[in-house]
Parts: sequence; structure tokens; C-alpha cells
Amino acid sequence: MKFQALFFLLLLACMCLSLAQGSYENCCLKYVTGLKKNVKRNAMSYRKQETDGGCNIKAIVFKMKKGKTVCADPDKKWVQDFMLEVDNRNLNAA
Repeated sequence: MKFQALFFLLLLACMCLSLAQGSYENCCLKYVTGLKKNVKRNAMSYRKQETDGGCNIKAIVFKMKKGKTVCADPDKKWVQDFMLEVDNRNLNAA
């Protein structure tokens, strides 16, 4: 009986660990310092990453063509200007 209870607890602990591993968010860990003009042309959209949940830094995550993402510091002037550029590009395309 002790062996069955120990086995059950071990199985339960393994299940909890496997569920916890699947809960990580897709977070930016560092920023780029700038983007080249030809890379900027590939930006399709962006989203804001907040520090709530599992993410440690605020960031603007630009989604590029082919699914690549680029993380930038939301406090930088070039990032704010680039966000406006992406917004205007998407507005004109619609």
C-alpha cells in the first residue's frame, strides 16, 4: 500500500511539472538597438508586451514577414516613430 501511494504521488508531481512547463509565454528577453531600412520594410504589425504575467520587460514586438519577430524598447524615439510608420502603412493598405 505504501508503494502505491508513493507511486501515485510521484506520478502526480510529474504531471504538475509537465503542465507548468507549458505555461511559459512568448516573451522578449532583450531589445534590438536599431533596424536597417530594408528590414523595416518587412514589418507587418506590432504588439505591446507588458511586464505582467511571465514577461520581465516592456517591449514592442514587431511582427515581420515570414513570422520573425523583433523586440524593441518602447521608450526609444525611433521605436515610437516606427510604430506610427507601421500604423500608417497598414492604414493605407486597407
